[in-house]
Amino acid sequence: MATLIIGATGGIGSALSRAWPKEALWLSGRNSDTLSSLAQALQATPVLADLGYESHVRTLFEGISLPLDTIVYAAGSVLPEVVAITSPEGTRRTWNANYFGVLWTLKYGLPKLSQGGRFYVLGAQAQLVTARGFSQYAASKAAMARLLEVARLEHRQYVLTVVLPPAVQTGLWDGLGPVPPGALTPEHVAEVIVRDRFEQPGQFELSI
Repeated sequence: MATLIIGATGGIGSALSRAWPKEALWLSGRNSDTLSSLAQALQATPVLADLGYESHVRTLFEGISLPLDTIVYAAGSVLPEVVAITSPEGTRRTWNANYFGVLWTLKYGLPKLSQGGRFYVLGAQAQLVTARGFSQYAASKAAMARLLEVARLEHRQYVLTVVLPPAVQTGLWDGLGPVPPGALTPEHVAEVIVRDRFEQPGQFELSI
């Protein structure tokens, strides 16, 4: 089982990396020190990449020598700004992580997937992100979900799944305020995704 986890140094990504079976595991992220340490601990192959650049994502997949059975896109970014003060920098960062990185991963990653391979991407429940300051986060996640709908029509040989967790205790909450009561742990989300991959026939939407 050959697997690539993108965003492996984030909260859910690192939990997934530790929970995933360790056969031919590639881990991708932007923080070289954290990524190297995690990959060494798990005997995985680290691959640095900035998902906002198509060339980085293309190089990432060119460096993977085996056909992949699973790709998990666990990268994400949120920078709360009300519409009146939305900044180009924050908008680019949010859309690069939540939308364009997914687009480039589909473009270069799906040709690397074996027949019947699975692609997972972390989405967002609309009712949880329809809030002041979340215009770009909500819009980028909605655009990503529509992107996957069209990609499914174009690539019927794969299962492309949007994972929809509730609030999760990750670093994305830094600067946003307290983590909501009842928020899930990254480990719980990782467990659900792993169980879906290895025990379920595959579905287009995974609500947690």
